[in-house]
Amino acid sequence: MKKFILTFCLIFAGLLVFAQQDTSAYQIQRTKINSLLNERSAKFGQYDQSLNEKTGIFGWQTKKDIKNSNEILRQIVLNDNDIFKELKILMDYKDLQNQKVVVDANNSEERIENYMRTIKKLQDQNTQLKSEVTGNTGFKNISVYIIVFLILVMSGGTYFFYKKLKKYEKSNF
Repeated sequence: MKKFILTFCLIFAGLLVFAQQDTSAYQIQRTKINSLLNERSAKFGQYDQSLNEKTGIFGWQTKKDIKNSNEILRQIVLNDNDIFKELKILMDYKDLQNQKVVVDANNSEERIENYMRTIKKLQDQNTQLKSEVTGNTGFKNISVYIIVFLILVMSGGTYFFYKKLKKYEKSNF
């Protein structure tokens, strides 16, 4: 019995740790996405600033300024791709959680249906037993009447037999 309880406790603790890891992985993924979004905002600020830089003659942008702006824009696009990848992973976590909820709901629904079937079966058995008890009391009532009738017949017969015996004794003396 102690081994059974110990095994049950270990399994339960393992399930709790697994559920907690799933939640912590989801939180870590969210943190990663938020940091990537913050990086994107910072790079977009750099891109906006690079567009305003004009180091050329007469206040024009030079080839170097345009290349710098394009490089920052390329880094933003790469960062966006990373964000999309991480969002896909986060959505997979969410889908997994939703599937788990659906499975749990189906299991709960199945258990409820089984309970309802069991309750219905027990109610039917209860109704059947009540009808048997009612039927038996009717039979018992009839048997009681028959027994009372037989006792009355026997007592009547005994009375008449006793009366005849008294008459016979009187006539013989």
